Amino acid sequence: MSWAIVAVLAAGVWVQRLLGMFVGGRVLSRQPALGRLATLIPAAVVMAVIVQLTVASGRSLELDARAVGMAAAGILVWRRAPFVVVAVAAAVATALVRMI
Repeated sequence: MSWAIVAVLAAGVWVQRLLGMFVGGRVLSRQPALGRLATLIPAAVVMAVIVQLTVASGRSLELDARAVGMAAAGILVWRRAPFVVVAVAAAVATALVRMI
């Protein structure tokens, strides 16, 4: 990757942040539904990273015990279980599948 590409990408990110700072507030204040959706973006990004790190190995899809633990955690989060319960249940589910 050349330094020119890095510079262009850095400038693009800078412009995007600047637009979000000046334009985003006005748009979100006029549309309350967009404001509520914007609060969900960080959680969605974190979840996407977790899923990608769990089921991808290079360029291939790898479904193993980690996917079972993630599914168990997803069900418990959906049922609004406390975080400690979610983490322990995901670890136990993953360990049980690995033992088999």
